[in-house]
Amino acid sequence: MSNKPIEVFSEIGRLKEVMLHRPGKELENLVPDYLERLLFDDIPFLERAQEEHDNFARILRENGVEVVYLEDLAAESLTTPELKEQFLEEYLDEADIKGVKTRELIREFLLSIEDNKEFIEKTMAGIQKVELPELKEKELSDMVESDYPFAIDPMPNLYFTRDPFATIGHGVSINHMYSETRNRETLYAKYIFTYHPKYKDAEVPRLYNRTENSRIEGGDELVLTDKVVAVGMSQRTAPESIEKLARNLFAADMGYEQVLAFNLAQNRKFMHLDTVFTMIDVDKFTIHPEIEGDLTVYSITKNGDDLKVVEETSTLQEVLEKTLGRKVELLRCGAGNIVAAAREQWNDGSNTLTISPGEIVVYDRNTVTNNYLEEKGLKLHKMPGSELVRGRGGPRCMSMPLRRESVDWSK
Repeated sequence: MSNKPIEVFSEIGRLKEVMLHRPGKELENLVPDYLERLLFDDIPFLERAQEEHDNFARILRENGVEVVYLEDLAAESLTTPELKEQFLEEYLDEADIKGVKTRELIREFLLSIEDNKEFIEKTMAGIQKVELPELKEKELSDMVESDYPFAIDPMPNLYFTRDPFATIGHGVSINHMYSETRNRETLYAKYIFTYHPKYKDAEVPRLYNRTENSRIEGGDELVLTDKVVAVGMSQRTAPESIEKLARNLFAADMGYEQVLAFNLAQNRKFMHLDTVFTMIDVDKFTIHPEIEGDLTVYSITKNGDDLKVVEETSTLQEVLEKTLGRKVELLRCGAGNIVAAAREQWNDGSNTLTISPGEIVVYDRNTVTNNYLEEKGLKLHKMPGSELVRGRGGPRCMSMPLRRESVDWSK
């Protein structure tokens, strides 16, 4: 491995360092009337969700993975009082605060939190209106009240650290998210990779910028090999974003030669590429059976200063075998049983985190899929997920690799 702080040239190389976010009080600011607004179907029980997440982190540590936390890195990035105020102004700009005086009240409230980690966690948790003192002087924008209980929305999706940014090679894609609810999450990545002592002098290539006007999310970005990246065109990622990513990836000169754009259905079942397709060994993938038919894939390569785009209609297996130059095995969620596949796919049965070739972390609840994977010779680390899964994401969704060992593709 190199001495660069980011090194991710595959989905399967032995995982050395990963970033997580331990679920916090943002989950306690989920209420039934506003679940859809915040992209949730149900309300997790925070204490149990934290226990499950701690179990996830324990599994990783026991297998030689260094675990770092988003909230710690963000707090460590605010190295001066001026930087903390700068972060706060950007945060408030993006928080959709209607009242002029209300904004000033919130600013004072947050700046009163001296500890940087506590400050960051509060920006993540959101602010209920009842937490703020009553305004003595109000302008019209402050006086026009609504019944909405929050002065600033919580960010309950943050424990899915895969999406706000993605690591590829030695670089990072700081994403523009599909929903404004999640777009605010990428501010933490901006500050980490710009100001954190570990990253600020490392000249980490920026492969995408949160200020772009088209959407892309990390669940759609898969690092197939040290030469090929796969990206899903999905509900959450637009074609023009993939072109921008491809241009920046090729310009970064890290050895990447091709981007494969997979055209997915535009619905929540196919929310991200990694909800239907993850790589678990040099020749094995977990998949949702519904992705197996004819698939439109666009091959993007460098053509001088431009891009060459070739449309192909093929099966997933044919695309992967052509790309990897070897036979591959597609392991179906639910072991091919249509009822088990539908049920366990809803609980992220094919969203797995590979910690070394053939060794993966899965939710224990997907018993049909897990038994099938073990029969295929894979080593499984099973974690409880009855509360975490309520956010509709699995082990890959909840993890952002920062360093992986290289893979011997000749095997």
